[in-house]
Amino acid sequence: MFNFEQKRSSHLFILYLGTTGDDFELAVEEMDSYSSDEKPAPFSEPSASSNLDVPITRQSGLASTGLTKSGEEFYNWCNGGSQMKPKERSPFDPKSFLTKVGAGRSMADYHKNQIVFSQGEPADAVFYVQKGKIKLTVVSKQGKEAVVGILGPGDFFGEGCLAGQQQRMATATALSECSIVRLEKRAATRVIHDEPEFSELFLAYVLSRNIRIEEDLVDQLFNSSEKRLARVLLLLANFGKDGKPQQVIPKMSQETLAEIVGTTRPRVSFFMNKFRKLGFVDYNGGLEVHSSLLSVVLHD
Repeated sequence: MFNFEQKRSSHLFILYLGTTGDDFELAVEEMDSYSSDEKPAPFSEPSASSNLDVPITRQSGLASTGLTKSGEEFYNWCNGGSQMKPKERSPFDPKSFLTKVGAGRSMADYHKNQIVFSQGEPADAVFYVQKGKIKLTVVSKQGKEAVVGILGPGDFFGEGCLAGQQQRMATATALSECSIVRLEKRAATRVIHDEPEFSELFLAYVLSRNIRIEEDLVDQLFNSSEKRLARVLLLLANFGKDGKPQQVIPKMSQETLAEIVGTTRPRVSFFMNKFRKLGFVDYNGGLEVHSSLLSVVLHD
């Protein structure tokens, strides 16, 4: 038998498990009528004349409760009315989220020239570049190919599916060894809606990508092929972006550079030789780009 003063909460808990509704309310009212040195007598079945509409008031001076208690309210009432503090949620880290495999989220490594997805395939996922560089190309009905984007670590691609795009408008190909995270469309939509930190990261990328597209258009319309090539090389080396510039970029064919710039391979070869003679670039197992190449872009 429990000591009434020390084990009152235990009595009530057992009572709570064994009774429901009005029986419980009447039983608690009877138990509260005992003094601290009394032992509770067995509870009798309530009579039809019992007044069950009277609110329960704790004799210890704590707040009154209503006639219906949930499990959490009952626990708080038995322990002096203290509120159970909900477990604090750890802050959401979008970068950490994009490094782990989970529901609707997978990770894969791609070799150089391996295709991530092809133009015309169903658009059902968003991709995130963890490591390496990705080339986006579009092929016309006449078979002419154009490079419409070069992406690096921290960039998303394939996000058109979130705006209702049914098929891929471009082909994504690895320019180097890559680690890519794949987010299914439903999982991407859910995390954007539920996690403000992720939404902020994604929106910042979309805005920066839009700015880059506008700059590319202006570059294509008003600058010479020499300036366009210099700008592409600087962007590939991360000049003008957050973090330290990557002076040595993965080896890239002149055909690919010509497709990015929108010119011919002989023109790219001519300008690359010119840049090397002027000390703007070097070939040392890869393409080394120097900050002095900025003078070509800034020169009018």
